[in-house]
Amino acid sequence: MNIDVPLRLLGPVDYVPLQLAIEKASEEQWLENQYRQRKFEVHYQTQSLVMYFLESERWPEIKVNREPGYELLAEAAQPLMDKIIQDHYEPGGVIIRAMAAKLLPDGIIKPHVDKHASFEFSHRIHIPIVTNPKVRFMINGRPNQFQVGNAYEINNQQQHSVMNKGAEARTTFIFDYVPPSQMHKFTLVA
Repeated sequence: MNIDVPLRLLGPVDYVPLQLAIEKASEEQWLENQYRQRKFEVHYQTQSLVMYFLESERWPEIKVNREPGYELLAEAAQPLMDKIIQDHYEPGGVIIRAMAAKLLPDGIIKPHVDKHASFEFSHRIHIPIVTNPKVRFMINGRPNQFQVGNAYEINNQQQHSVMNKGAEARTTFIFDYVPPSQMHKFTLVA
């Protein structure tokens, strides 16, 4: 969503239950869903534990699917997402994407703007799970360092990229929330 700033700090969150759930994931689970890596070149150097994902090929008719990561993450992630929505957004909308995303050491997500129409009216929230001082999240050419323990909303309608020059993977939980005031822009099917 094109919010009024490149990055909005939402503040402290209780991320530890989600961190523990993510730590339980096997390498096979991280590699199970490769849709994002195959479909979007910028995500080639990432891995994902996908909880919810949007079927958008028939836009503006959409379907939100529970993906394999749901069983692993939902118990910890859903209450956290609900709390963030309750504290910062108009309740009663729909989460259209939710996943843990890992950027490997020396990995890069090249500069891009999120293009699908759904990104224009969904809030993109990031919850850092593991990071290091050598991770840079660039928005409009300016570096940002996300701190574990906080949640952020990014303006994904501005150019953004991520680089991880650290020795460990950077992991973040990302979800896209459409508030009820924007739900008239598409049809949600079961």
